[in-house]
Amino acid sequence: MQRLSSKEFKNEFVSAFDGDDSGILTPRQTPGQLYCKAKPTPVAQPALLAWSEDLAKDLGILYPADQQDIDVLGGNYVSESMYPYAACYAGHQFGNWAGQLGDGRAITLGEWEVTDGKVYEFQLKGAGLTPYSRRADGRAVLRSSVREYLMSEAMHYLGIPTTRALSLVSTGEPVLRDMFYNGNAAYEPGAVVLRVAPSFLRFGNFEILNSRKETNNLRKLTEWTITRYYPHIKGENKVLLWFKEVVDRTAKLMVEWMRVGFVHGVMNTDNMSILGLTIDYGPYSFVDDYNPDFTPNTTDLPGKRYAFGKQPSIAFWNLGCLAGAILPLVNEQKDELVAVLESFKTTYWQNYYAMMGKKLGLDQVTEQDIELIKHVEKTLAAIKPDMTIFYQLLIELPLQVEDTQEVVKHFEQSFYQELTEEESNSLFILIKAYLQRLNRNTIKRKDSQDLMRATNPRFILRNYLLHQAIEQLEKGDEKLFNELQSAIRSPYSNKFDMFFAKRPEWASEKAGCSMLSCSS
Repeated sequence: MQRLSSKEFKNEFVSAFDGDDSGILTPRQTPGQLYCKAKPTPVAQPALLAWSEDLAKDLGILYPADQQDIDVLGGNYVSESMYPYAACYAGHQFGNWAGQLGDGRAITLGEWEVTDGKVYEFQLKGAGLTPYSRRADGRAVLRSSVREYLMSEAMHYLGIPTTRALSLVSTGEPVLRDMFYNGNAAYEPGAVVLRVAPSFLRFGNFEILNSRKETNNLRKLTEWTITRYYPHIKGENKVLLWFKEVVDRTAKLMVEWMRVGFVHGVMNTDNMSILGLTIDYGPYSFVDDYNPDFTPNTTDLPGKRYAFGKQPSIAFWNLGCLAGAILPLVNEQKDELVAVLESFKTTYWQNYYAMMGKKLGLDQVTEQDIELIKHVEKTLAAIKPDMTIFYQLLIELPLQVEDTQEVVKHFEQSFYQELTEEESNSLFILIKAYLQRLNRNTIKRKDSQDLMRATNPRFILRNYLLHQAIEQLEKGDEKLFNELQSAIRSPYSNKFDMFFAKRPEWASEKAGCSMLSCSS
């Protein structure tokens, strides 16, 4: 176990590529540079609010018992071995080319090597101005920092590929934010999250190089990425083989999001990980009432581009942007590149139906079962029960039901409104078809239920719970925040059934509970 402040950090990314070493933080365009040196701006009074013990143990990091280690987490201390930098990337935002973006409020301190040889990038979010901050201040508020810290860890315990969060630190400084970009700016408590990942490289890191016609840098970054993160890929076709793995990882990530009802909220190409991780937690939400057209992001409301049910197709679109970015490297294999991109659909649907079979407790998924799965989706979209609670009640469904009333009563806990007669009949028809299929299973009922329990979370980090925890934290009350820290570690158990409840009615319209913005 080692201290944060005395550990010898590696700096392989900045050693491998050209960057701006001046340390000047003035926002600007940086052609030819893959990063800019950006030292964190010290804050008034960094204080540790939360620490991920499991992650720290995996990384071999000692609890920050003295102020110097806490100063690392808050951006007040940079050791001699660290090279703090902000990465340059571009992106398509809401379907439109946005040009240069970059780490506007994230600063990578360096790379932490663990005893098994694995290396992780340590990145402070909210640590101050960088050359990519544009018109912003590089800071983060407690509200958004709590959301990033808890949700990235929650996704990890759900078994979903994600960046992690090691710590949450309050800064002792107020930050001015307009929560919904509607002219109602107010000061909020500031905070910094230290987030961890093997790499924070995004599709946008490759898009910026292609857009600037920096083909040599593009080739160098691609080959470095393959060598470092995909070392098993070799040979003349390694760029295509690498892209295929990125396609597959992204498709499988979408399946995982759909499994638990996660909605990212802002799937711009600069928010898409080259490693297939969930990255950049902003206006996200879990689905409460099942609605494929649900988006939690106020900025996304006009077209609902990033709605729950559209996420797989958006991932495919974003991969198309990545394919366009790396096209100069495989110009003579354009048709093969397109074929790899198109393979997303097969990979996604094969994995999606397999996942849905597990959610339903099926021993296998046949063509006939796919029709049943579509029947489930159509019925849930019509009656809009609470997704998480509905699937939990499905686990305990009797193998025989007599009438519509019995079925409605069994699932009553999941309904947000009383079902109409037509909706009740639709649910009964679905459940009868489902039970007929379940009774043909070749596995025991208990094994089927165990499969369902391992696939369907019982606890999810709902926005209204997060909102309550944030409000209480801002008043100095850590009770709910600490309870949620414990609950996210056991999402498939009934240990925290005090949270096994639908979204309350008051939360349906309350800002920060139902709808959020990119400021979230």
